[in-house]
Amino acid sequence: MTIKYLLDENVSSLYRKQLLRYKPDLTVCMIGEENVPPKKTPDPEILCWCEENEFLLITNNRSSMPVHLVDHLAAGRHVPAIFVLRHPTNIGRIIEDLILIAEVADPNEYQDQITYLPLAFA
Repeated sequence: MTIKYLLDENVSSLYRKQLLRYKPDLTVCMIGEENVPPKKTPDPEILCWCEENEFLLITNNRSSMPVHLVDHLAAGRHVPAIFVLRHPTNIGRIIEDLILIAEVADPNEYQDQITYLPLAFA
């Protein structure tokens, strides 16, 4: 599986621009674009879409996403990954982490879990 990212609608489009600037061959989509879930899609449906289409979700939803993941897994489903942005955040470090993950991570390394970005938080 090739790493593909889906950015939640509340994540700045700057993340997409910067990811593609440094790694133009990366697949990075945003909620609301063609062929992905539309804006206002409920989080549980986004998790199902990510599972079915093998996209890793990038979100800033730190409050309800853990609950949605528990429910998703309890239903016997899976998700390739959920990356939650820490606040305050350094976009440069997050972009570096996402590129590193795309280049060297085992595609199943983050399956069924939430990982907070940046990976090293000081």
